[in-house]
Parts: sequence; C-alpha cells; structure tokens
Amino acid sequence: MTNNLLSYTEAGSGPAIVFLHGFCESKELWTDFTKPLQHQFRIITVDLPGHGESPMTHDFSMENQARQVQETLTSLEVEKCLLVGHSMGGYVGLAIAEQFPELLYGLCLFHSSALPDTEEKKEYRDKTVDFVRKHGIDKFMDTFVAPLFAESNRVSCADAIEKMQAIGKATPQETVLGCLQAMRDRVDRTEVLKTTSTPVFFIAGKEDPAVPLEATLQQCSLPENSMTYFLGHVGHMGMFENTALTRQALLKFAETLYPADAQRYRAANSF
Repeated sequence: MTNNLLSYTEAGSGPAIVFLHGFCESKELWTDFTKPLQHQFRIITVDLPGHGESPMTHDFSMENQARQVQETLTSLEVEKCLLVGHSMGGYVGLAIAEQFPELLYGLCLFHSSALPDTEEKKEYRDKTVDFVRKHGIDKFMDTFVAPLFAESNRVSCADAIEKMQAIGKATPQETVLGCLQAMRDRVDRTEVLKTTSTPVFFIAGKEDPAVPLEATLQQCSLPENSMTYFLGHVGHMGMFENTALTRQALLKFAETLYPADAQRYRAANSF
C-alpha cells in the first residue's frame, strides 16, 4: 500500500464483499463477524480515512471518503463487489453508488440511511463537537457507545461495548470532529436509491436509536430491487447484538448476487 491508500485486511477468495465501518469505529468491527464468510468470499475490510490505521485526511466529506475507498479497491483489482456499510460507512457506500455505480454488485445499508440529518440531529452534532472540544474523546466515548445497543443487550454485549469504546478512544480528535461535521452536512441521497439499478439490502434494528425504524420503512421501497431485514431486540449494532441472524441475512442477500458461490458455501457450512 502507498500512503494515499486506506488500510485494509483481506482474506478468503471468491466474489468480493467489502465492509466499511461507521463513525469512531475501525475495520476491527468486522473481525469476528466476517470469519465464517472467508471460506467462500473474498472479504475486504477497510479503515475509513483517519480511522484505525488509515492516513488522516483534511476532507471527511462522504464524497471524498468514497473516492479514497474506490482508489483503494482499484489498487486491489476489485472490479465489482458487494459493499456493506455500517452507519457512516453506509453514507460512504451511497456516495460510491452515486459516483462509481459500476463498482457495485450490491449495496447493504447496515443500520444506515440515505436521508440527511434532521435539524434536530444537526444541532446534536454541533453540541457533540463542542463537547468533544471541551472534554475530549475519552469522556465522549464513555457515554456514546453503550446507548447504541438495545438496553436488553448491554450486559450480554459488555465485551463488545468495551471493544468499541477502546477503538473510539484511539480515534484522533481531528477525525471525530471532521466526521461529525461531514455527517451533519451530507446531502440527501434518497434519489440515489430511487434511480439505482444496484440491488440494495437494508438491515435494520427495531430498537435502533441512530436510524429509527420509521426511517428505514420510508426508504426500503425506493430502490428498483431491494430486500429488508428487521431485527427484533436489536439497536444499532446487529453484528454484535444478534450475530448469527444478521450474518444469515447478509448471506441470503449475497446469494441473490452470487447464487452459485453462495449455494456452495451454504452447503459446506452451517450456522
């Protein structure tokens, strides 16, 4: 990798599935979730700019992050892929669908949305920027992560919460502030959903505080071809809160894109 490319991990062979993490996360988010998929798919997990081991950027806009992801995938000779974006990673995925539609076999909005921030959410972003500047990343992460999980899952997911807090605390303040402002200012991409010929898969937690169920219901019928999976008793972190069902759902979507490969994988593996 050259310095202008993003950090990534790569494992397995077969059709490519690319995973993008969300705000204050890293590619480590996907480590355990993707391991069973590596037997049949080429799994690529990417650190978005300024996160994990990727270089810093001065432009955290979804459009620029999309370009950096596209350049990285080009360097890996990925011609087409299923792109899975969690939360902010889904915002970047939608920008890729708009700018580089030829790259996508499919797009999974994993607890994510094409809608712009509401005025209320924009005010929350601004208040969070002020909080981080005054109190620092550690104090912010101590209160940010746990509420992303459904209340009923916080004890059973204590290790995951601790892991995500640690990843968040290692994220540079410049990245946190830049992404908060970029998410606040991102454009409405529902038109991308309406006009794309790329199949879109929505994974939604019924108790998601960040992407309310109503927002997913508003969008899931917009694409020409779409599937939606609603997870009960799950908040914003389905990869931890209900790993098996979430992975099964993603595999089912992949099966519609890569039927022969996915069927071979299903025959060889059980969940």
